[in-house]
Amino acid sequence: MTTSPVADRTIPSTASREVEFISLTHLNPSTELAPIPTRGIELDYFRRYVATLEEAGYDYTLLPYGSNSADSIVAASAVGQLTERLRPIVAVRPNTAFPLVVAQQLATLDQLTEGRAVIHLISGGNDTEQARQGDYLPKTRRYARTSEFIDLLRRAWTEREPFSHHGEFYRFDEFGPGFRPYGETIPISIGGQSDEAFEIGGQKADIFSFWGEPLDEIRAQIDRVNAIADTAGRPHPRIWVTFRPIIAPTEEAAWRKAYDYAEKIGATFRAGSYPKHSRFTRDAPQNVGSQRALTFASRGEVYDRALWTRTAAVTNGTGASTALVGTPETVAAAILDYIDLGASLVSIRGYDTLADAADYGKYVLPLVRQELAHREATGQRGTLQDDHPGAHRPGFDADALAGAR
Repeated sequence: MTTSPVADRTIPSTASREVEFISLTHLNPSTELAPIPTRGIELDYFRRYVATLEEAGYDYTLLPYGSNSADSIVAASAVGQLTERLRPIVAVRPNTAFPLVVAQQLATLDQLTEGRAVIHLISGGNDTEQARQGDYLPKTRRYARTSEFIDLLRRAWTEREPFSHHGEFYRFDEFGPGFRPYGETIPISIGGQSDEAFEIGGQKADIFSFWGEPLDEIRAQIDRVNAIADTAGRPHPRIWVTFRPIIAPTEEAAWRKAYDYAEKIGATFRAGSYPKHSRFTRDAPQNVGSQRALTFASRGEVYDRALWTRTAAVTNGTGASTALVGTPETVAAAILDYIDLGASLVSIRGYDTLADAADYGKYVLPLVRQELAHREATGQRGTLQDDHPGAHRPGFDADALAGAR
């Protein structure tokens, strides 16, 4: 374990960007804690979920993509029409659609939502999942395809005259002008932990996405992607970090809840009864992000103020699965630790999906925003990060609680 005490009241210069919050839209009430049979989309639940996100004060929601999930672009269009402010982030895998068609679809979504569309590109980290939709390209080449895909998206949105392209992965003649977005362009997000992901993300992305990792690791990776952007002569991408918070009114109650959740999630994963988990095997994961998550889990369960890795361990590192555990104040303080490193997009989505989305909006987001408003007004930090050290609170021992389970 490491701690991250606040040494002074100075506001880090890297934390000067506007901070916004992301969730993930769920289409039905099945969860990793309690999987239930479903047709896929339960419309009343879907409507209630996105309404809850908007009411809770989220800025964005991610529409994920998988071979056995609903289509992300169609679902994003529904989110856009069911909400007034929430921005849909559409996950797209470049192997599943032609870039000019995706550019047209995203520009249409952007027009319908008056400039709210964002695209998150998934190059693909699992050979079996890629093969399910006919993609047999080696992993290292997938990022090269993503790079070409990004170039064509931007050209389709901005070129005023027809253009041709004869590339490694895509070929066409005399396309355009394409259908325009609502504004000048649409933000492009990319994530990943491989060398190729960093290179493409630093050179070309507007947003770079990380799963929740220890603070020192995130700091080093932000520095790395920013250095690549500097070399490419581009602005630094916005940094997006993702966590699965587990909160309760007291530290002990939160940790008891966390260990109970881990047992239930592990049972769900072993049974293969949740769609996200059923796409992956129990073999060693191929993608670097999952490998890193399992490495951190093997070294320790609790890092920094509140980062917990057991949820990653019990799912074999499947997806974004590291938690922040504690009271709302502790979790808000932990989120601020990452904001201080330069994160300006924070994804918090729970394991008890709908209830957690409402609770975060009621108890966590206001605390973070209050601290940021205090900084804006005074030029100084508040005391939230000092007053709520989480698992390192004197007299509280998360390891002892784990041993009692």
